[in-house]
Formats: sequence, C-alpha cells, structure tokens
Amino acid sequence: MIRTLFNLMASRKTKGQGMVEYALLVALIAVVVIGALVLLGPAIAQKFQEITQQLG
Repeated sequence: MIRTLFNLMASRKTKGQGMVEYALLVALIAVVVIGALVLLGPAIAQKFQEITQQLG
C-alpha cells in the first residue's frame, strides 16, 4: 500500500517536471522571437514601406 502511494506521488512529480520543462521551452522560444522582432523590426518596416511606395 505504501509502495503504491509512493509510486503514485513519483508519477505526479514526473508529470509536473515535464510540464515545467515544456513551459521553460515555450518561454525560451518566446524570448528568442521577441528579440528577433526587436532587432529586425525596423528593417522589415523599411522593406514594407519600400514595397508600398513602389506599388502605390
């Protein structure tokens, strides 16, 4: 009985650990995407402005 309880608690701990790892991965990807947008944002805006000037 005690062994079953211990196994159940260990299983929950592992699932929680997996969720935390996925959350950290998503946060890291978000930081990279935001950083890329901050760095490349002005260049992208300039290209769009050039395209709209050529079209219009």
